[in-house]
Amino acid sequence: MATHELKTWKMYFNDIIEGKKNFELRKNDRGYNVGDTLILKEYDNEVNAYTGRLTDCTVEYILHGGKFGLEEGYVIMGIN
Repeated sequence: MATHELKTWKMYFNDIIEGKKNFELRKNDRGYNVGDTLILKEYDNEVNAYTGRLTDCTVEYILHGGKFGLEEGYVIMGIN
């Protein structure tokens, strides 16, 4: 299992914290796997700076690209 630190835009970060957004769509440039930990770091893209808030979650499911309209090389990860 690996740990990945990821920039997460402020507008989506709150939805993750509140449990409304339980997935991440990412380019699979890190070889994500079920069981990996994602450390999501809130990023304010209007001022181009991290806010200092973060949360962690676990990858519970991965849908790999190349099917169902998802481009090859991308993944949708179900997170808790």
